[in-house]
Amino acid sequence: MMAPEFYIEKTKVGGDEPLYLIAEAGVNHENEIQTAMEMVRQAAAAGANAIKFQSYKAERLASKYSPAYWDQSKEPSESQYQLFKKFDGFGIEQYTALAEESKKCGITFITTVFDLEFFDELKDMLPVYKVASADITNYPLIKKIAEQGKPVILSTGAATLAEIDNAVRLLKNHGCVDICLMHCVLNYPCMAIDARLRAIGWLKKCFADTVAGYSDHVPPDFSSLQLSVAWMLGARIVEKHFTMDKTLPGNDHYHAMDRNDIQRFKQQHQYIQDLLAIGGNGDLSGQENARKFARRSLVAACNIEKGEKITPERIIAKRPGSGISPEYYDVVINSHALCDIPEDTPLQWEMFLSK
Repeated sequence: MMAPEFYIEKTKVGGDEPLYLIAEAGVNHENEIQTAMEMVRQAAAAGANAIKFQSYKAERLASKYSPAYWDQSKEPSESQYQLFKKFDGFGIEQYTALAEESKKCGITFITTVFDLEFFDELKDMLPVYKVASADITNYPLIKKIAEQGKPVILSTGAATLAEIDNAVRLLKNHGCVDICLMHCVLNYPCMAIDARLRAIGWLKKCFADTVAGYSDHVPPDFSSLQLSVAWMLGARIVEKHFTMDKTLPGNDHYHAMDRNDIQRFKQQHQYIQDLLAIGGNGDLSGQENARKFARRSLVAACNIEKGEKITPERIIAKRPGSGISPEYYDVVINSHALCDIPEDTPLQWEMFLSK
């Protein structure tokens, strides 16, 4: 069973089911440990459930000849290696400090590991492992992660159904039973028209024994409405890039949330969750007064004397609903009054003889 802070009950439906928000700090700290520590504090204060970093060394991640595939007007690095080399300064010492700060702030610490060496160093401090979309076919890494028996969050950006299925089978076959599959589009940034959030339902249908999630790269306009839409479509864990300053150039700052965005999103999402709260026609709590006072009763349309026969012209349906309901109109018609009934009095059963 997945660790309590990550396990989301798969069978629950409706507005009472929670959303788990991961603030993806990535390497937006730009090798500054104090910046990273402040990101932990700000994400926790804003209401994120977890903060996630990225652990890699450029020379173990990308060839020096790996081309850029992102919007270079936003991030001008000419190769992946060049970009990754800018931000690969953290090691075990920094991540240990960040894990301790996260615990102190009451937020869960996660970091995506991109190679076996980093995984060996960091595996024991992580309650859950995150596998990046680009590593969905990195079987040596996936196998090693699965063997630890902890929950795994697997992003599925740019992956085919067969590739996702193979990765899920590999995880299960090597000891991982709690898996969250994150719908993801590997565009930086991702425009709303390209987000394809209905794929969340597709993941839920194809992999019914996993939890669905969403990893987002859409700019945080409209209070990050896309995250709530993802939740409404079945995502229970969502992650969104996080920064302290969205105006900073390059890397992931330009499509990230800041603490104000997180706060606005949390407020908006709580409102949406309230609107969709579990209930239905069988749950009438809070509507008792409406039933009693806004419904109609049969009412005396004139003074009715004791013994008089109740004819259609002698009764009318009016509010409140504290008397005989109009649904019993045919029962009351042709009954006889047991007592005098003043005009405009809601009728009660004890006022009549049966037909």
